[in-house]
Amino acid sequence: MKKLVIGGCRSGKSRYAEQWVAENFSNKVFVATLEPRDDAEMDQRIALHRQSRGLGWLTLEEPLDLVGVLDKNEADVEVFLVDCLTMWLTNMMMQDFSDEKIQEEVARLCTTVAGLSASVVLVANEVGLGIVPESSLGRRFRDLAGWTNQQMAVACQQVVLVAAGLPLQLKG
Repeated sequence: MKKLVIGGCRSGKSRYAEQWVAENFSNKVFVATLEPRDDAEMDQRIALHRQSRGLGWLTLEEPLDLVGVLDKNEADVEVFLVDCLTMWLTNMMMQDFSDEKIQEEVARLCTTVAGLSASVVLVANEVGLGIVPESSLGRRFRDLAGWTNQQMAVACQQVVLVAAGLPLQLKG
């Protein structure tokens, strides 16, 4: 099963994805794309996410090389939960990846996800429902996030939109 879970900030998408994985798999890996930084508020968010998952998860932190971490660990797991693609995109942008390089990485991820024997659940923010960002960087981010979500939706068998904690099946 390849599944994309999208939603706005604090929509419940991560909780939904974690619960769905926990109910359907025993050998599960959480792939975190957010790197702990010198940010107390973000450190608290990371701690809350770890606590909400509970025991039984192997956590791998990988800010950039999602394809590598999936390929390297595929034989050992039933399911990967990647949270989140939007932070992965942010990490690439912060490393000055060009749009073309980001699109190549997204294409590589789509191909890898489709070819894995393990199941994959990908979490991403839906950022296109808000106002048009004021800055060119904000618009670039919004556009790349929307494009990434579209590509991943094609690669996945199921797509679920979560709003107000409620899942809405968009595909599959």
